[in-house]
Amino acid sequence: MLKTRPVGRQAASRKYDVITAMGAYALSLGKADQRRVLRLITLITARYNWQRDELAVGQREIAKLWTCDERTVKREMARLRGLGWLVVRRQGARGRVSEYRIDLDRILEDTRGLWPSIGPDFVARLDQTDEVANVVPFQGKADVAAPDVSTGTEWALASAVLHAEDGAGFGAWLAALKRAERAGGRLTLTAPSRFHAAYVQTHFTARILAACRAVDDEVSEIRVVFDV
Repeated sequence: MLKTRPVGRQAASRKYDVITAMGAYALSLGKADQRRVLRLITLITARYNWQRDELAVGQREIAKLWTCDERTVKREMARLRGLGWLVVRRQGARGRVSEYRIDLDRILEDTRGLWPSIGPDFVARLDQTDEVANVVPFQGKADVAAPDVSTGTEWALASAVLHAEDGAGFGAWLAALKRAERAGGRLTLTAPSRFHAAYVQTHFTARILAACRAVDDEVSEIRVVFDV
């Protein structure tokens, strides 16, 4: 497995291997997921800085590259963060674009099931630098299932982002929250108890708001209430 970014003598072949694994994986998925992976492949090949292990591109530029609007870019980037394929290095603010890195180990683990269809030489090449048994598990997410994002709501997408950022915290306090209603910029979530609602309102609303705004910048307020 790739434990470091692909630089050095074998850098070019490693990059192609990553792209190949992503392409084979995409072809095994439905149309919407295929498009999402294709968009990431295009973004990586066009704009990823492998030497700095960094992707720093504005949403407007990504929208042009993907031939879509900026709202779609927000939602797709949030889904990719939810998958763990993109990791925020520095959140954008005051005209500065967000900086990301791709999690190569996570991508290769997720696509591993498709390696044999590419060929035994491909499997051997990617496994030669490390044994599967030595792969470090992703702490904090293993015990909590990733949120279902099929509904496409701002809360579903934000949940995926929050899960990717802190699986343990998400499982303990945020997984039980349900989307109640949306009124303008206010998003109301329900919690299973008054204590739960009060705790989340006090300690997590800033984080929830940031995740929601990452997928829908019209969200301006988070309200957590007890679901009677």
